[in-house]
Amino acid sequence: MKNIIKLLSTVLLVAFVFSACKKQISEIQYLGGKAPALTSTTLSSNVLNIANKANTAITFSWTNPDYQFTSGISSQDVAYTLQVDTTGANFASANLKEQVISKDLSVTLTVGDFNNLFANWAENMPHNFEFRIKSALANGAIPLYSNVIKMVVTPYLDVAVPLPVTGTGNLYLIGSATPGGDTHGWDNPVPAPSQQFTKTSSTTFEITIPLIGGKQYLVIPDNGSWANKYAVKASDVTADGGPFGYNLGDNFPGPSASGNYKIVLNFKTGKFAVTKL
Repeated sequence: MKNIIKLLSTVLLVAFVFSACKKQISEIQYLGGKAPALTSTTLSSNVLNIANKANTAITFSWTNPDYQFTSGISSQDVAYTLQVDTTGANFASANLKEQVISKDLSVTLTVGDFNNLFANWAENMPHNFEFRIKSALANGAIPLYSNVIKMVVTPYLDVAVPLPVTGTGNLYLIGSATPGGDTHGWDNPVPAPSQQFTKTSSTTFEITIPLIGGKQYLVIPDNGSWANKYAVKASDVTADGGPFGYNLGDNFPGPSASGNYKIVLNFKTGKFAVTKL
């Protein structure tokens, strides 16, 4: 009987402690925080120049949002994101660009880094931009947004891979994955315009074409010449995409299954993408 009473007492004690802890945890509530106050240095020139890409362009600084809970100031790490978008877009356009800045309260950007923020906009022409800082706790919880800084900036054209300058400035697809297959796919020159890329922007080219599964291909800038090529480093890519470069040593891997595919080459990012249609 004594053992039963002792056991019941232990169970009741554990239940009481658990209930007390649960009540204490449930009472921890978010009290608020301060929207970060964003400031910046002044650009030496609003027209960015590739010759100065290694120089310091601008420093953004902001205040701590001081997330407050009933248990006190949050001990969680705060993540910050620098956002840039077109003036009036309310940071909701398809061109919105973001840069995560970890736990720091400032970021200094070189001209090259700053120019990369404008990769979604046309080069060599002025644009009206807005900048702000977004702060958030773990998993993006409780976002707070700073004031907005506006400025006019003219970005320059910068590419990760040299654009085609030989021949006509066009690009052509060649290889055993093309409709010519193993027999004629590597014949140079290739049929045009069926194997000629379309230039869709100053830095992107694309082609839609039937490809033979399990084969390979290259991209050449001068139809009829093997002097130069766009290729890949095989260990860095898959058939779906990855980085490419000028006169690298390996062929692009073709898709495993035959079908119609769209191939997009982005010279600004130095990446290619292949999509089955």
